[in-house]
Amino acid sequence: MTLADVLLAAFGLLALGAALAVVTTRRIVRAGLWLAVAFAGIAGAALVLTAEFLAWVLVLVYVGAIVVLLLFATMLTKAPTDPSDELDRPRLPGALVAGGIGLALAAVLVGAFGWTRVGLTGREAGDAAAMGEAVFADWVLPFEVLSLLLLAALVGAIAVSTRDTTGNDHITEPH
Repeated sequence: MTLADVLLAAFGLLALGAALAVVTTRRIVRAGLWLAVAFAGIAGAALVLTAEFLAWVLVLVYVGAIVVLLLFATMLTKAPTDPSDELDRPRLPGALVAGGIGLALAAVLVGAFGWTRVGLTGREAGDAAAMGEAVFADWVLPFEVLSLLLLAALVGAIAVSTRDTTGNDHITEPH
């Protein structure tokens, strides 16, 4: 077992533990922070696998934008962040469904690929130039649509947070 194997296992366990904390915590802000840790674990695994570009995209886009947007929108809308007994549901059915889906996904992946290595079709692992070429040639439209979606979500959060508490749908003016 090499150092890369140990680091990959450590980052994988970090990401798995943080992902479990995301879905088991009862506070939305803590879930967002655990999500950042999970993404950091995945980025660390990508660094071990010599996919530096992917690792930095994970850090910049997911941790730096999406998680911050989630936390910012939650705090901006003044949504209740405390646990609520009204919204709690039994956890066993959800855990059974999630476990079944996880096992099915693992069976499909092992059945499709086995333990064989998949070729990179002529691209070097972690080649930033090839990835940049693919992003700006083939994925420009989905990337821009996603940025517009995130902008609309932020504008919606601001609109919701500036409503008057008396029920009027106008923006309140400071007195």
